[in-house]
Amino acid sequence: AEAAVVGRSSATEDTEIYAYVSTESGHESDATIRRAILESIESAIGPIARPAELIFTPELPKTRSGKIMRRLLEDVANGEELGDTSALRNPEIVGEIQAEIGDESEFD
Repeated sequence: AEAAVVGRSSATEDTEIYAYVSTESGHESDATIRRAILESIESAIGPIARPAELIFTPELPKTRSGKIMRRLLEDVANGEELGDTSALRNPEIVGEIQAEIGDESEFD
C-alpha cells in the first residue's frame, strides 16, 4: 500500500488534508479499511491530522523513476489546471483520480 497527502485550499478553513491511498492489488476501499486508516491517523498523530477526504485509487501518479507526483495530486485536489504530465509513467491515472474525487463525498 502507498499513500500521498496534500493540502487543499478551503473557504472555511486554512487548509484541508486530502489523502490518496493505493491499496495492494485485490483490496478494495471499504468502510472497514477507511475506518482503520482514520483511527490509526487519529491515534498516532491526533484528530487535527484527520483528512477531510480519503481517496482510494488503484495507483498513484509516478514519474518514470518511481517518485510520486504530489504536485499533480495537489492540483487535482484544488481543482486547478494540471501542469506538465509528460514525465508520468502512468498518465491515465490522473483522470481516474479526478473521476474518483467527483464521486467521493466528504465523510464525518
